[in-house]
Amino acid sequence: MKPRGDGGAADGKNAGAAGELRPHCFACVRSWKDPSARNRAGLGSGTQKLRGTRVTADVLPVLRAKVRAVAHPAAEACACGTETSVLADRPDGTVVRHAGTVAKAHAADTDPGELAARLAVAAHPRLDGILLPPLRPSAVESHGRPVTFWPYGSPVDRDDPDAAPWEAAATLLARLHRTPRSVLPPGIPAMRGPVKAARAVARLHAAGPHPAAAPVLRAWAVLPAWARDEAPMPDAHTLCHGDLHLGQLVRTLAEGRDGDWLLIDIDDLGLGEPAWDLARPAAWFACGLLPPDEWARFLAAYQKAGGPAVPADSDPWPALDVPARALTVQTAALAIAKSVAAERPLDEVETSVIDACDRMATHPPELAGEYAT
Repeated sequence: MKPRGDGGAADGKNAGAAGELRPHCFACVRSWKDPSARNRAGLGSGTQKLRGTRVTADVLPVLRAKVRAVAHPAAEACACGTETSVLADRPDGTVVRHAGTVAKAHAADTDPGELAARLAVAAHPRLDGILLPPLRPSAVESHGRPVTFWPYGSPVDRDDPDAAPWEAAATLLARLHRTPRSVLPPGIPAMRGPVKAARAVARLHAAGPHPAAAPVLRAWAVLPAWARDEAPMPDAHTLCHGDLHLGQLVRTLAEGRDGDWLLIDIDDLGLGEPAWDLARPAAWFACGLLPPDEWARFLAAYQKAGGPAVPADSDPWPALDVPARALTVQTAALAIAKSVAAERPLDEVETSVIDACDRMATHPPELAGEYAT
């Protein structure tokens, strides 16, 4: 795919190497100066906020009791006077907090063996300072759902996009990607990024006919099989997060890590294509929803830290193009499905992403080497 200039960035090899060019098929369709666009581009959908009241009545009391028991293992009752709060409530996970302890009830269809392997990675000394380590090495079951326990960390402030820790996120990703496979525990599953993209498209189909669905499905159809979870990923050896956005970072208060950013949420962690972890900010930048300077800071920090997903001194888009397209389709598919479920029209940001899918469908990815698989 040939890049195009980005409104003031000089065209040419050096600009492309610095990541200041975006693929012409995405185009800039919305001003990044819009605070709502910047907020949503950075934080994604996983920030630790309450998102409704879908917690079932039988799961919530048990989860609250479990988190209190872990927070106060030697006490018969809570003596700290802290309320137990719900941090997140989504179909793929329910998260509650009591004092400095967090409990997460994972999705009911979570594979126990894969979750155990991911917990072992998060607890591994080699990942110290990169991934938030669990408080307990294994999950417990509650109402058919595995539950894990974690120390609480303060999330990124969604109301202050100018303070977004892009450099910290990029550096953590690079360190994660550079983890030698030889030091990791056995049985690590595949990174679930393409699985989630395919599920988003399946959810779009299940939502029924919608006038905006056609360009999204056309953009999906021109992606290579691996990006649609229909073939193995080109890279099956790099440790990846699988769902990176700023909502996946927290600052811990634990001794020795006071104030440090760490990555959270291991549900999609695994071996795979590292460019997928850069795909969401790349896609938002390419769609005009993330400011060029923030994207440049993120990309430069990743390259400076020796991240293997993109070249250190040349155009990053041959590696980023397919994953960024896949994340754009995923975002658009979920936007349509959610708008149908809520019986509301698409908003301007959602329409912008769908418009990008329309352009992507008419400019198939220029694939080379392993990216054409």
